[in-house]
Amino acid sequence: MISRSYTNLLDLASGNFLGQPNQHKRLPRVMTVAGVISELDDDDQANSVASDVQSSVIQDRIILVANQLPVKAKRRPDNKGWSFSWDDDSLLLQLKDGLPEDLEVLYVGSLKVDVDPSEQDDVSQLLLDRFKCVPAFLPPDILTKFYNGFCKQHLWPLFHYMLPFSANHGCRFDRSLWEAYVAANKIFYQRVIEVINPEDDYVWIHDYHLMVLPTFLRRRFNRLRMGFFLHSPFPSSEIYRTLPVREEILKALLNSDLIGFHTFDYARHFLSCCSRMLGLDYQSKRGYIGVEYYGRTIGIKIMPVGIHMGQIQSALKLADKEWRVAELKQQFEGKTVLLGVDDMDVFKGVNLKLLAMEQMLKQHPKWQGRAVLVQITNPARGRGKDVEEIEAEIQASCKRINETFGQPGYEPIVFVDRPVSISERVAYYTIAECVVVTAVRDGMNLTPYEYIVCRQGVSESDSSSESSEPKKSMLVVSEFMGCSPSLSGAIRVNPWNIEATAEAMSDAISMADSEKQLRHEKHYRYVSSHDVAYWSQSFFQDMERTCKDHFRRRCWGIGLSFGFRVVALDPNFRKLSIDHIVSVYLRSKNRAILLDYDGTIMPQTSHNKTPSAEIISIINTLSGDTKDTVFVVSGRGKDSLSKWFSPCKKLGIAAEHGYFMRWSSNDEWEVCGQNSEFGWKEMAEPVMQLYTESTDGSSIESKESALVWHHQDADPGFGSSQAKEMLDHLESVLANEPVAVKAGRFIVEVKPQGVSKGLVAEKVITTMSENGKQADFVLCIGDDRSDEEMFEIISSAISSGILSSKTNVFACTVGQKPSKAKYYLDDPAEVLVMLKALAEASDPEPLRESGSEGTL
Repeated sequence: MISRSYTNLLDLASGNFLGQPNQHKRLPRVMTVAGVISELDDDDQANSVASDVQSSVIQDRIILVANQLPVKAKRRPDNKGWSFSWDDDSLLLQLKDGLPEDLEVLYVGSLKVDVDPSEQDDVSQLLLDRFKCVPAFLPPDILTKFYNGFCKQHLWPLFHYMLPFSANHGCRFDRSLWEAYVAANKIFYQRVIEVINPEDDYVWIHDYHLMVLPTFLRRRFNRLRMGFFLHSPFPSSEIYRTLPVREEILKALLNSDLIGFHTFDYARHFLSCCSRMLGLDYQSKRGYIGVEYYGRTIGIKIMPVGIHMGQIQSALKLADKEWRVAELKQQFEGKTVLLGVDDMDVFKGVNLKLLAMEQMLKQHPKWQGRAVLVQITNPARGRGKDVEEIEAEIQASCKRINETFGQPGYEPIVFVDRPVSISERVAYYTIAECVVVTAVRDGMNLTPYEYIVCRQGVSESDSSSESSEPKKSMLVVSEFMGCSPSLSGAIRVNPWNIEATAEAMSDAISMADSEKQLRHEKHYRYVSSHDVAYWSQSFFQDMERTCKDHFRRRCWGIGLSFGFRVVALDPNFRKLSIDHIVSVYLRSKNRAILLDYDGTIMPQTSHNKTPSAEIISIINTLSGDTKDTVFVVSGRGKDSLSKWFSPCKKLGIAAEHGYFMRWSSNDEWEVCGQNSEFGWKEMAEPVMQLYTESTDGSSIESKESALVWHHQDADPGFGSSQAKEMLDHLESVLANEPVAVKAGRFIVEVKPQGVSKGLVAEKVITTMSENGKQADFVLCIGDDRSDEEMFEIISSAISSGILSSKTNVFACTVGQKPSKAKYYLDDPAEVLVMLKALAEASDPEPLRESGSEGTL
């Protein structure tokens, strides 16, 4: 029995999860060059910093991973073995048309049939050799809980905005189903690594079934080039945040390099979740949206998928289509046909469409006896109480409407409740005057696209007089579908508004032919140019662009379980060696040490910001050494800093980002700003007060030289929006004042011009040089954006001549993150360990001679 209190699901999944047997031997890895590769240990995934397989010849390849392979399988008639064929309806197969011709494609996924364990090795080899497919065989207990359980009972309803308000409405969260979901993703991961060449391959993962797979792969191969596309909606943050494993899934997706969505709405919801739950911001640069995540920029791709033009046009040319179209035209002669093609699903709004048809016949009696709604419903992909209820509701509506409005030889509803071939579906499209789609929530829905292409026909192969007739089509579509934004000529409806939908249906079939033609032409131009090949080509190009710097940057994998992430940093960025800096410190004669306070020597999480006795002792020892010039450079006020560090007589302090500065406790405070007039505060404070009153959780901090508006406790989205608005407002109000208005992390600050930590650093090392003590050792440590100015100044000081070319410069940030510093230490605790080592190496004699108190 597995404990439900475990914390590391990845480690758990690498064992015999849920009694999972070792069912098959592993496939030999497929290589792009000749050679032998040692097998990778599944449980060693956390130890790889770079990919561990390298080829001598670069040949790009892409591995497409989805829940199901693009193949059909059926048992041979003699019941000995299987026969396989390509599934032409599979998106995974169709998207290959948009990929470069010289790009080799491999497929990883499961089969729709159960294969006996004794046959799995042979089936795997056959599929790999003939179809370049790698099957993932899921044990029956995992498969049921993974697909029918977590995917269909939790993710699918939630992503379509259905919350489990009660046990009878939806399915309450079941952790055993989540465990199975993780275990299934682990099996897909194992199949991928059996064929991957991580230095050369791209991996493209598809849909909500495999949302934690990126973490498994990233943990093994830090630099793997990987994309993910979600084919379902992504719900608003208010819906998504109800998922108990919300952060695990978000963090797993962020281990991809590029994340794709059908519409901006879905992407916006995802970005909102990243902001509200993980505190991540996004930026748009030159048309590309990116999320900064531990030094990596995860691209966000917005591109609706299209249809496969060749498949639809082939179906149009099929011989059996001709007789079926003629038959349908005869069947509905003199009638105006409206068509619906939907899955039997609670989210497709089929019954809402029937009710709208009923309402249209009531409101517009002229259509009684003339208008027919043909509703084709594909069999349900899953079973359950909800599906059974909607089926019964649809059947009852059809019966009622036909009994009410039916006439001899006329039924207003023709309900086709059986599988329909693509050629028959094409025939219905061809004769329909209007297609109606009333889904209450749908990721994309390609039915309108197929209809438009079918109404256009294949005129070049059709010599009949009909080919010269103008093409026309009409669409009534729900505004809650992914395809809706791209169909600007369609009549968009709220399917819950039965009366409005009924009017839209009547308007669509009553519209003048010339208007129908114009709308059809507009739609056809879009659909024919934005097909599935265009979609896959665009996604792959963006994946190439996003991953182009992968092998230039240094990567570290950190974190446990689904908190795992890769930190990507500049190749020259490395951890500060304490032994090295101590040895350099001992050889130096004139040292400059610049220390930030909050987040550097004092943890940000600490509620008591008063420095400890250990901090005071260390800084006192360093500043007491006559070879050292030590400064605390902080955004805090001078009163609190001078009080806290009063025992450190020789310590220099730069307060309020350098507006106030003194070289020791015996010196007077210098004002370093260009202007000491603060009349601008009377203009800025009322503006800040206005936003504070309207933004719950915000506050104003008043300093001697600056005003700071804080919004870290406000709603993330609203606080950020208000901060941007306030920034514009203040810049406008203070345009003629000698101040700078800057936005930081959860703050908007107004301060005098010419004040920054960078100027403090420049002044300290310049003054030392002017006094004949040019620094040969410079240490600068900080943790936030304001400290980057110090790093920039001291890093360029050698080239600008302020420092000698022999000066040892140590610009160090706290935490592994993108920075202008060349070194890092993990946290304030490590900073103190390093400073203590320097203090122990300092010369105590000058300290005693100076008469200062307190030594280590």
